[in-house]
Amino acid sequence: MSIEQIIFLVRGFDGALVLAPTEGSDAPEIAWGDYFFYYAPDGRVPQNRQPYATIITKDYPDDTQSHLDPPDRWRLNIHVGQAAFTELIGVGPDAVREGVAGARDFAATDEFLPHPVYGALGWIAVVNPGERTMPTVTALLRQAHDDDQRRVTRRG
Repeated sequence: MSIEQIIFLVRGFDGALVLAPTEGSDAPEIAWGDYFFYYAPDGRVPQNRQPYATIITKDYPDDTQSHLDPPDRWRLNIHVGQAAFTELIGVGPDAVREGVAGARDFAATDEFLPHPVYGALGWIAVVNPGERTMPTVTALLRQAHDDDQRRVTRRG
């Protein structure tokens, strides 16, 4: 699945906002070319919460283990929570936090991995999602969107 297909999918969710920072925007330069997904039915970027999923198209200074700088490499990140994380990764976020989750190749493609930086917080990562991961990725994106919508509605 391509970046464009994922963006098209998410834009189909009720109240979805896809933030795509570009040159000249208020976003820091490092974020240009990346994508951030929110539940925001008013169309405004939330100021008090993180996105529920992101697409990152390059290495960040503190996040290089996925090797995203070569052409055509990118990573989908989704906040899935503890139960889904454990089902997908085989250990819970606490094991990642404690450093007992085992060695991982964070550059592997089309594979569910703990997020190299935020795995302990219930985030999974998939470099270049493909045939093997896309059916689950689609469901996880829908669930993450619905979870964000419930949180916003509950606080509202």
